[in-house]
Amino acid sequence: MGLGAAWAIANLPALLRANPYFVDVPLGFQTFPIRDRLAGDFTGTLKTMRGFGYDLVEMCAPDDYKDIGFGSLVGTKPADLKTMITDTGLICPSCHFGWGGLKDHLDERIEFAQGLGLSQMICSTFWLQNNPTLDDYKKNAEQLNKIAEKIKAAGMATGFHNHTMEFKELRGQLIYDALMSAFDPALVKMQFQTEVITLGYKASTYFTKYPGRFISSHLSDWSADKKYVPIGQGMIDWKEFFQTAKIGGVKNFFVEMNFETFEPSAAYIHSLKI
Repeated sequence: MGLGAAWAIANLPALLRANPYFVDVPLGFQTFPIRDRLAGDFTGTLKTMRGFGYDLVEMCAPDDYKDIGFGSLVGTKPADLKTMITDTGLICPSCHFGWGGLKDHLDERIEFAQGLGLSQMICSTFWLQNNPTLDDYKKNAEQLNKIAEKIKAAGMATGFHNHTMEFKELRGQLIYDALMSAFDPALVKMQFQTEVITLGYKASTYFTKYPGRFISSHLSDWSADKKYVPIGQGMIDWKEFFQTAKIGGVKNFFVEMNFETFEPSAAYIHSLKI
């Protein structure tokens, strides 16, 4: 373990006490929006994010994301990647995996996750094409349940990340609700992406509707004209969000927005008194 990681872990209680809300949950960020910066200077970018006030980082599996920004990390041993991260003072509990990678290369993805020291493996949605039906979604959900059994046996939890596509209706039913019915709540937890506020859906509604069914959340805020703004400057009631996130069972929060919003977003969240 690097000195940075040792410092972060040793001082985690103090980091958590610094924010009255985050009694047991530090603040994280998702790497996808800053993939170009990471490709140019991986450790330097992580150190910058640490300086902005982030404690956790959520990665994207290089082999599944090699063609969309993470190709420079392909071939890096997961143990080495873990060291690179922890030496910046960050901790990586979670990572996004492509549906194809989980279906076709599960053993390799589990081995990667274990080497990286993950506690959570997140499916970054099914990306179904050609006008999928509810039955298509349910079939894939059942397959993820079986995948999640193996991930659980390997000592990790499985999550499913939504996009706006799951907040459409098919045959009069919201796809997201159909997935919640199809997923085994003991095996697959949800990672809620707050972007769906742009469609009129609030995370707090689902945290209370499905208590204990969530593992994490991606945080972004939006103006009335549906543009990115720093957390706290948009449409979302963040006090309501964090209060109901406890009901939902959320363990980790990962800000996911444009680079210029990361610093003010962290400052706002750390200022919340709930």
